[in-house]
Amino acid sequence: MAAVVDLADKHQLVSDIFKLPKSTEEWEQYRLTDEQVAHFHEYGYLSGIKLLDDTQIAILRKELAEIRDPKHPAHELFYEFHSNESEDPNSVLFHSLGHWRITNGFHDVLWNPAFVMAAHQLLENKPVRFWHDQLFCKPAKHGGVVAWHQDYSYWTRTIAMQHLTCWTGLDDATTKNGCLHYIPKSHKWGLLDAPSLAGDMNGLMNYLSEEQKEMFKNPVAIELKKGYASFHHPLMVHGSYENKSEISRRAFVLNVFADGTVSNTDDELLRGVPPIAKGNKMEGKFFPLLFDRVQ
Repeated sequence: MAAVVDLADKHQLVSDIFKLPKSTEEWEQYRLTDEQVAHFHEYGYLSGIKLLDDTQIAILRKELAEIRDPKHPAHELFYEFHSNESEDPNSVLFHSLGHWRITNGFHDVLWNPAFVMAAHQLLENKPVRFWHDQLFCKPAKHGGVVAWHQDYSYWTRTIAMQHLTCWTGLDDATTKNGCLHYIPKSHKWGLLDAPSLAGDMNGLMNYLSEEQKEMFKNPVAIELKKGYASFHHPLMVHGSYENKSEISRRAFVLNVFADGTVSNTDDELLRGVPPIAKGNKMEGKFFPLLFDRVQ
């Protein structure tokens, strides 16, 4: 049997799924407008950004089907793998971290020029460094929830808070199959406690003021065609409801931070990843620099 290859050792494209621009002019096609960047900073999110074409989506869907098998030969490379994080067979949420180490497609999406350019701009034009990836899959008819939460409430082991999340659909995402929902401007609330992701949808309510609870009466549903992405601030309150539709809802998430972020713990940052001493810069094999500036 062939030896398992850890793609975390490769800090560049390893396939021809994406093509990196070769000039400043070629990069311009991926640049967000000033209005889009302003919307992100005011409301805490920016959605409707196309990151993938149909061919790229098909490749990633095929890879996803392969790596969801717990007997996959590279299974040991996952940081986390939950066939069903909710543990309720009637409310399934597949959730994993670390698949960028396993397949060419999920590795190379980190260097997708449309992604890294947008991330660079939304991080105030700072160099972009990789944090970790995620897969969230809700099967048709019995897909589970992702509870209301802020991403940074799980990430305080890294500082300063200069992080960014990008959610990309491999299926069309609608209110019927469990699309993302945001609470606009909630990124200005400050850091809240972290609920269980696959637990009570409304567990976060225990930590909110009455005024904040009122804002949950008008969440914004982020319906997206497959291949399109939504970016959000690390303090953005978001979640997604169950999938009782006839259509699956598969998506991957890329989490990044601005270069210069440091470890805030002497403990393990991700399972199997050697610790980075508290106060030391997040860098090295598992936290590659994805984008610095247009050359």
